[in-house]
Amino acid sequence: MNTSLTVSRRERDLTELVAGTPVDVLVVGLGVTGAGVALDAASRGLSVVAVDAHDLANGTSRWSSKLVHGGLRYLAHGQVGIAYESAAERHLLLTRTAPHLTRPLPMLLPATAYTSRWQARAAAVGLRAGDVLRTCAGTSRRTLPGTRRLGSAEAGAITPALRPAGLRGAHLSWDGQLCDDARLVVGLARAAAARSARILPRCRAISLHREGATIEDTRTGTRMHVAARAVINATGVWASSLTPHVRLRPSRGTHIVLSAARLGGLWAGLTIPVPGEFTRYVFALPQTDGLVYAGLTDEPVTGPVPDVPQPTDADIAFLLDVLNSVLDQPLQPADVLGAYAGLRPLLANADTRTADLSRRHAVIDDPDGIISVIGGKLTTYRRMAEDAVDTAVRQRRLRAGPCRTRDLPLPGAASRAQLTRVPAPRRLVHRYGTEAVHVLAEAPAELRQPISPDIPVTGAELLWATRHELALTVDDLLDRRTRIGLVPAHREVALPTARDVLALAAEG
Repeated sequence: MNTSLTVSRRERDLTELVAGTPVDVLVVGLGVTGAGVALDAASRGLSVVAVDAHDLANGTSRWSSKLVHGGLRYLAHGQVGIAYESAAERHLLLTRTAPHLTRPLPMLLPATAYTSRWQARAAAVGLRAGDVLRTCAGTSRRTLPGTRRLGSAEAGAITPALRPAGLRGAHLSWDGQLCDDARLVVGLARAAAARSARILPRCRAISLHREGATIEDTRTGTRMHVAARAVINATGVWASSLTPHVRLRPSRGTHIVLSAARLGGLWAGLTIPVPGEFTRYVFALPQTDGLVYAGLTDEPVTGPVPDVPQPTDADIAFLLDVLNSVLDQPLQPADVLGAYAGLRPLLANADTRTADLSRRHAVIDDPDGIISVIGGKLTTYRRMAEDAVDTAVRQRRLRAGPCRTRDLPLPGAASRAQLTRVPAPRRLVHRYGTEAVHVLAEAPAELRQPISPDIPVTGAELLWATRHELALTVDDLLDRRTRIGLVPAHREVALPTARDVLALAAEG
């Protein structure tokens, strides 16, 4: 199967649409949900067009915590059904869909002077309940070990950055982590393309209606009508701009980017209760590139929804305050290497504060004939996509097979045992799986080295993105196919390499 997304393929697909070729399903939005919908529909034998006004993973899907988690927070809210759904989908990502993009991550929840006894007991009960859900979801202890209680000395040995004074021990649990949320979206889009879906970023939906949509190619300004038997709106926080029947209350979640070395070489995640809160936590999550992403906030957003939300000084100060409640050497604003914010598409619910709104998703078949899939979260994208396509098949009487995505691996996926035998650097295998050897083989020698001592990304990865992942601009390369742009100083260093790679790709 041809999984490559190329400029020539995009042009061919657009030519066919201009000719008026009707399709079964038109998907609007190419974040994780929209790409998941495209793959689900295409794998059932339906003809699919999926469009986005910008790039793959341009919106909320690239601003997550990069976790595929079992739902500790949902258990704390008593939302057992959502927590189980999250645990079940986590199992699929870790073992079938994307073992190469995921890894088990140890998570330490310390009990400090700021943690009340009842908070510690409630967290322990939640973690044990999470172990039960993990077992029910079929995830073995070999994949995600069970929770265990640590004394203060052992907790401090695992995470030397913790403040010894007042440390009463910790609970050590395990969760799933994505190497990169945007890479998951790219993998879904390529898997859908392999099953003949037309994946068309930079095609804006001007208007939607029951029989299709008017689409504009933003690269050329050409407008066309796409005839479709079903239209699925998967634009997340922007969904209400395409249909008046969706009501959302967006919430801003901010993360800061830190050096792992500044946190004592942090290798296990930290789960820190927000002082005075029962169900809110801040996570410090070590990455494989020497960085730590710490977040997140939960603040309501009013007014127009921006294309790229910005973290506020107040968000950053809040995160530093919570982190410093457990750290021996307090972080300063100068330690923040970068920051990013994403908007959650939460379902509106009276006056409930956004931190307490349900993360359950919904599929709405509105009176205008548009099917919108909204709410939810990154971990459960596959289930959201399945429900949306089920609705389209049922309501539009499409001839389609059953959902197959539970057993469909993404490009590069293999068992963990097979991945250990791929003859390529581990860092590349963790991002490209079995394709890592091809990423290197296609690049000239000068592009196979890290861009700089502080940037482990290679020019080979940028070249692969231009040839197989439809990266067309510097922003595509640095902000989505790789995440170099999360640290502005790194982005400046990598700019010349990105420009050189785009020029090389243009030469063919």
